[in-house]
Amino acid sequence: MGMQIDELTGTWDYSTLPENVHLGKDCYFECKSSLRRFRTKRDPGLILGDRVRVFTWTAFSIEPGGFIKVGDDCELIGAVFWCGNEIFIGNRVTISYNVILADSDFHPLDPEVRRLDAVAVSPNGDESNRPPLVTRRIVIEDDVEIGIGAMILKGVRIGRGARVEAGAVVTRDVPQGATVAGNPARVMSQQDGQS
Repeated sequence: MGMQIDELTGTWDYSTLPENVHLGKDCYFECKSSLRRFRTKRDPGLILGDRVRVFTWTAFSIEPGGFIKVGDDCELIGAVFWCGNEIFIGNRVTISYNVILADSDFHPLDPEVRRLDAVAVSPNGDESNRPPLVTRRIVIEDDVEIGIGAMILKGVRIGRGARVEAGAVVTRDVPQGATVAGNPARVMSQQDGQS
């Protein structure tokens, strides 16, 4: 019973992490189950910088070719990472509950090809028949804040010091210092003096 409690409180043995997970100094990784869909073969596959805090609801779903790097002093309060290729998070970034970062759609958009993909991943299917994933890197620059339930979709770059309001669906780049909201997200305000 003690091990189960430890795995829910961040006091578990971090040496049991996969070898391709690299933690910076003074990281806090509350719940080992955040890695239950960690399948990447890349080494490293996940890098967490110094003093990163990963709380219980955070999930790293990383495909075999995926890689995520999180900078120093970040707070991942409940982010859900769906990574087929690459997601980069800068320093001092706060990502709130139920935020989804997806660098791919993770299925074909064409209905016929999507049907074939569904057959390939079914219990009796052959995953080698899957079409390749279409991925585009996500980059979150330094000092960004992302509110509850926002979605950051493939190919997006969020500029330094930007704010993404709760529930925003970000489908295109966000300028540095901007505040965006809505679906699709639009610039609501821009900080003066950003360079």
